[in-house]
Amino acid sequence: MKTLSPVPLAPGLYLVSTPIGNLRDITLRALEVLAAVDAVACEDTRMTGKLLEAHGIKAPKLIIYNDHSADRERSGILNMLAQGQRVALVSDAGTPLISDPGYKLVRDAQDLGLNVTSLPGANALLTALQLSAQPTDKFSFLGFLPPKEKARQDVLKEWRAVPGTLVTYETGPRLIAALSDMAKVLGPDRPAAVTRELTKMYEEVRRDTLANLVIHYEQAGEPRGEIVIVIGPGEKPAVTEDDIKARLKDLLTDLSVRDAAAQVADEMGIARKEAYDLALRVKG
Repeated sequence: MKTLSPVPLAPGLYLVSTPIGNLRDITLRALEVLAAVDAVACEDTRMTGKLLEAHGIKAPKLIIYNDHSADRERSGILNMLAQGQRVALVSDAGTPLISDPGYKLVRDAQDLGLNVTSLPGANALLTALQLSAQPTDKFSFLGFLPPKEKARQDVLKEWRAVPGTLVTYETGPRLIAALSDMAKVLGPDRPAAVTRELTKMYEEVRRDTLANLVIHYEQAGEPRGEIVIVIGPGEKPAVTEDDIKARLKDLLTDLSVRDAAAQVADEMGIARKEAYDLALRVKG
C-alpha cells in the first residue's frame, strides 16, 4: 500500500475516531491527521499499530494512555502540547472518551488554553441504536453496568422510570446475568436488542423481549465479540388521581393554583381544567 504523506497540521490535541470492526470505516481526515501528528496516545500500541499499517501510515511516536496509565501520562502529553506539538488521542475502537479514558486530558488541555478538536467517525453506541429498531428520538447511554448483581440492579433501578431508549455496553461472559437483571428490574416484556460484532463479518442483531433474550442466550451459550444492548422505552405508567394530588400538594407550597395546575397538566398529560379543579380542591 502506498504510504500516506503528511499534511500541514496545526499544534493541538486531535480526538480521532477509529473503526469499531471494519478497518475501512475511517475518514480521510482521520488518516491525514494520523499521518501528520507527532505522537498518538492510544490504549494498546499493537491495535493502533495494525490500524496505521493497514492504511500505509508510518507510525509516529505511540504513547500508552489507558485506565491504568492515564494519571501518569497526562502531564507528559500536556507538556508536548504546550511545546507546540500535535498529538492524536485514539481508542482501540470507536470514538475516544465514550466509555474510554480521555475526558481529563481534554479538560486539562482546554483549561490551559490549548487547541483541542474532534474528528467524528465510527461509534458502537450509535451503530447499535440505528440497527436496534428501537425509538431513537430520546435515548440515554449507561456505559458499562457494574459487574456485581446488586450494584447492577441498583443502577438499573435509577434508570427504570427514565423515558426513552437505554443503551449499555456489555461483555459476553456477563451478558446472561445482565439481561436477567434487566428483565427483573425493567420488566420481562420490555423490548430490547442485543447487537454484537458490529460492522464485522458475523454482525448480529437479535431483537426480542428481555425475558426471551435471556432464554435464547441460556440455550445458545455465551456469545463472542463486542456487545451493545439497546432497551426500548417502558410503558408509561398510569397516573392516578392520588398521584396528581400528591404532585399538586408539593407544587402549591411555592406556586399559585394556576401555575401549579399548568405544570402538572404538562408533566402528567392531563387536561388543564382537570388539573386546575384538583388544585383548587387540594388548596382548599
